[in-house]
Amino acid sequence: MSASAKLRLGVNIDHVATVRNARGGDTPDPLRAAKLAEEAGADGITAHLREDRRHISDSDIERLMETLTVPLNFEMAATQEMQDIALRHKPHAVCIVPEKREERTTEGGLEVAREENRLAHFIAPLRDAGCRVSIFIAADIRQIDAAHRIGAQVIELHSGAYCDAHHEGRFEDRDRELEAMRAMSAHAHSLGLEVHVGHGLTYETVQPVAAFPEVRELNIGHFLIGEAIFRGIGPAIAEMRRLMDEARG
Repeated sequence: MSASAKLRLGVNIDHVATVRNARGGDTPDPLRAAKLAEEAGADGITAHLREDRRHISDSDIERLMETLTVPLNFEMAATQEMQDIALRHKPHAVCIVPEKREERTTEGGLEVAREENRLAHFIAPLRDAGCRVSIFIAADIRQIDAAHRIGAQVIELHSGAYCDAHHEGRFEDRDRELEAMRAMSAHAHSLGLEVHVGHGLTYETVQPVAAFPEVRELNIGHFLIGEAIFRGIGPAIAEMRRLMDEARG
């Protein structure tokens, strides 16, 4: 794969729903945000249906599946309830993520190596239904190898530690995290896994990651929705797209 291969941008709309749910009612509508993101050049839409339904709702997923013309990446915990919902809708992709009710946002990658047998059985029906299965993990060789063994087609590397270190001025930690993601992107690619990256990426942090030739997709949400308040969704996404393309050369 050449470094000039187009890098896809998935836009996560969860936090449009967060704002809606803070007051109740129907606005702002995540579906409207998804359609605007499509028009602005998003290659896909990501939505995380949490067990506590704190932002995205079941009806949001139904409407997205009915309306989107770009792929839906359905983020979900590895529970029977979520598997049933995914099998009913059959989205283009499902991304299995860790989930704790007390967390504000997804705090780390999934522990695949310790739950290999359970997760292998969990994702098999999703693959059989035609969904591309992605596993959200840290840049850790044990987790990547385990994701490969259980039959995942995609891994998404958690970029939160890298982004946090950058914004907190811990530049040695930032560079160490970036190097780990670079090495693990290459390793995962060598196994035949498609490599995505997401969590916490901003205009300041996106380019070093976008430059990795093995990475095929970035999933970015909270930052873009925040920027949309000031710029509008279209210009916010256009600037991210510009930076990604520039980094890709």
